[in-house]
Amino acid sequence: MNIVQLHTLTAGQTEDLLGLMKELNPQIKVTVQMLQDTVQDPGTRLFAAIEPDGHIVGCATLCISHSPTGRKGDIEDVVVHSAYRGQGLGRGLMEHIIAYAQAEWSPLLLHLTSHPTRVAANRLYQAIGFQPYPTNVYKLPL
Repeated sequence: MNIVQLHTLTAGQTEDLLGLMKELNPQIKVTVQMLQDTVQDPGTRLFAAIEPDGHIVGCATLCISHSPTGRKGDIEDVVVHSAYRGQGLGRGLMEHIIAYAQAEWSPLLLHLTSHPTRVAANRLYQAIGFQPYPTNVYKLPL
């Protein structure tokens, strides 16, 4: 399994990513344009776990932002295809992003959120060093 940063998307990669996004959250409608915007955004890095046959079986996104209180990175949309879970791909994606962020963007504070029902994912995040942070998360769709 190879983990790479995607700079462009082929039709096959787009289909694979659309499928992964449905697995992540079937309620959210992800479009081809949204995926294109992700790989083209200068503050965003989309990483994918790719099989030798070229299929994407996992992905995660790193979004870098700057604020007066320091540079931050948000890890978003971490998902591994259901047929590949339990094989260490989620850990591999996370470790790859952490190493990339350390090498390219340090100093940096990494954030991520994960729904409490994603028990295995939450266990993984804590096992690799993320600590629960007592804060409220709000959203306002515009």
